[in-house]
Amino acid sequence: MEGLAEDIQIREGSTGTALHGDIVEVAPFARRDRKGRNARTEGEVIRVVKRNLTRIVGTLRQGRHFLVVVPDDQRIPRDIYVAEAGGATQGDKVVVELFPWDDPQQNPEGKIVEVLGEAGEPRVEVRSVAHSFGLAKDFPTEVMREAKSFPDTPQTEDLIGRIDCRSLECVTIDPDDAKDFDDALSIEELADGMVRLGVHIADVSHYVRETTPLDREAFERGTSVYLVNEVVPMLPERLSNDLCSLKPGVDRLTFSVFMDVSSNGKVENYSIAKSVIRSARRFAYEEVQRIIEGNGKERARLIHALYSLSKVLLARRRRNGSIDFDTPEAKFRFDDAGLPVEIIKKTRLDAHRLVEECMLLANKTVAKHIGQQKNRTTILPFVYRVHDVPDPGRLKDLAVFVKGCGYALDVDGGSKSLQKLLDKVKGSEVENVISEVALRSMAKAVYSEKNMGHYGLAFKYYTHFTSPIRRYPDLVVHRLLEEYAKGAGRITDMKNLLPDICRQSSERERVAQEAERASIKVMQVEYMKRHLGDEFEAVVAGVTNFGLFVEINDLLVEGMIRVRDLPDDYYLFDEKRFTLRGRSTGREFRLGDPIRVQLASIKPAERQIDFRVVR
Repeated sequence: MEGLAEDIQIREGSTGTALHGDIVEVAPFARRDRKGRNARTEGEVIRVVKRNLTRIVGTLRQGRHFLVVVPDDQRIPRDIYVAEAGGATQGDKVVVELFPWDDPQQNPEGKIVEVLGEAGEPRVEVRSVAHSFGLAKDFPTEVMREAKSFPDTPQTEDLIGRIDCRSLECVTIDPDDAKDFDDALSIEELADGMVRLGVHIADVSHYVRETTPLDREAFERGTSVYLVNEVVPMLPERLSNDLCSLKPGVDRLTFSVFMDVSSNGKVENYSIAKSVIRSARRFAYEEVQRIIEGNGKERARLIHALYSLSKVLLARRRRNGSIDFDTPEAKFRFDDAGLPVEIIKKTRLDAHRLVEECMLLANKTVAKHIGQQKNRTTILPFVYRVHDVPDPGRLKDLAVFVKGCGYALDVDGGSKSLQKLLDKVKGSEVENVISEVALRSMAKAVYSEKNMGHYGLAFKYYTHFTSPIRRYPDLVVHRLLEEYAKGAGRITDMKNLLPDICRQSSERERVAQEAERASIKVMQVEYMKRHLGDEFEAVVAGVTNFGLFVEINDLLVEGMIRVRDLPDDYYLFDEKRFTLRGRSTGREFRLGDPIRVQLASIKPAERQIDFRVVR
């Protein structure tokens, strides 16, 4: 509702025929608490303006009188009636297309349009994740036709106006299994201890032009999505893995940022230009790590120079208050049948930090280049990556929590105090939990046409410029740089276009993150099947009024211990202290507590893992 700058709470009985993600019209009404004070605004849905999903994934079940599809997404509270099984058998995962639904007294109805396979089978479950989030791996015919229309190599006319960097020593550094290489690095020594860092990014904007089928599809997708065993790309492979991929030994069109960096990490001068490069070598992170550690010689001078610079840049960031969340990630090893046989905790290498620091500096430099434009009567429209300051109440709650773990947080100390806390807990049993709770206390980073800085990085200006193969905002940033290099550009057009681009990009990023987490959960459940009854050392990763979320050490597998399964007492939930406390025994389960658990049950179709406490 126009003019209402707050969230409106919709209770379950007031949603009408709305489903999760729908755009709705809401009638708000004020609620008062028991003391007569205004409480959170509530409302009811009076109209569905736009249905978010017309196709829903679920499991086919035989109801009492009807066939029903039980949605995978627990935020969809209604089963869907279907007249025919459509070739599916009970227990299969299916895709159902919804019929128009406008009577909240009746369940929605639909038609099965695709049978994915048996519920609980891991490949089927990952496919269902993609369908549930509306992720299409295949591209429309017109998009594929356009992608195939480009010549295999850059033409002579494509090089006009570009600086020729083909003789410059550039390398790419990526995961071992990467197929798209959208950034390359170079470094040159200058006088007085300065170096010239070159960050060279695939010029996707040369191929993906505004309003073309490729552009419209990239806008709708917003980002590539990295499911646990496959990628749903933003662009067809013809572009992402070939024409725009900075493969070694071939000419590729790029956007380059050259930064002259002093010995203390300050950018003294810079230039941004379209270019052409020829990568000299494709490195995997592990190869670069071995060179850093002195166990490799190929292009060692270049790698060591980049590594030395990255250490200076990291130290400067941290001095300025940049928060370095080292969030652990899980990686799977699969057998020949595609089933997970091992869960490996990813190690963050110096090689990763080397690339991260160079990319951060390039993103910051590009954002400042536009944001600090002088002698202009109009602010240039731009896409910023922004991160707002945390809510003071959340910071106070975080301070209370870490105090219970034996640590202190100065809530008025800004981002520097948060980084100080993370440094103190590093290596402790509660490191992961405190990092997670600290992350939850932060605002979410989003894309915005309005610059408000990036709190977590302690940058006044920041954007995303370095991954246009897999992120739509980066592609738009490239277009804007080219536009403004020619002059003022289409300022009015950009002002009108950018708000929608930022909203769409932020939303698609959120969807991608949820889908990626769901696909990881599928494989974690599959891996844990063979460990029923086994005991594990874990940590309490979440506390709610209905139970504990626990995370197994090293495996990063999360499951639940329900309140009803906690031993020998009635437990009360303390929201402020993140604690469940036994009313009779006084026994407490707190966020961050180490705990020994036994795997009690697995429900693959529901992606549910349940534990019990080992006494």
